[in-house]
Amino acid sequence: MRIAIDGPAAAGKTTLARSLAQALGYLFVPTGAMYRAAALACKRGVALGDLDLQVREGGRILLQGEDVTDRLSSPDLDDLSSQVAVDSRVRKRLVEIQRAIAAGGDVVMEGRDIGTVVLPDAELKIYLWATEEERARRRHREQGGDFAQILAGIRRRDERDSTRPDSPLRPAPDAVVLDTTGMGPEEVLAQALKLVEERRAHLAR
Repeated sequence: MRIAIDGPAAAGKTTLARSLAQALGYLFVPTGAMYRAAALACKRGVALGDLDLQVREGGRILLQGEDVTDRLSSPDLDDLSSQVAVDSRVRKRLVEIQRAIAAGGDVVMEGRDIGTVVLPDAELKIYLWATEEERARRRHREQGGDFAQILAGIRRRDERDSTRPDSPLRPAPDAVVLDTTGMGPEEVLAQALKLVEERRAHLAR
């Protein structure tokens, strides 16, 4: 089964995808981290055609055969990864890689265009949602800082993601929209597992 999880910034996609993959024994594929790895490749002068990205257990990212997972949270990759993510050539190459990974077995893949672009025929599509204020509160709890600035940043990211010409953020027509406002991670996971079981039963008919 291929499970696509999409949604806006700080909706809880990575938390859900990681825990869902672990519960099911599937491969967790964090596409946002893959774009950060592509940014790192750009810094290192790796040509796009030579880009080799692999995903291992737990969502570990290998760049040209090297595990670079722990380097991807570097602040100097923040702006560069945003620039890389809007480059249509990079997006095309990463979509190719992501589809190849999904063809290899059961996956839980999270991002912003998985159900609409990367895996439009995924067996289950979940679109995570929460209010801007809820998402800002979550980010504030995780990182601290000024709440008003965090909220403004989320609003800017939502605007940019939903209006970009290449793969804008939106739910796939057949996605299940899951509003996580006021829900904890365990409750969200329970809802997702229920959706998986319902989908499996439907596919078995």
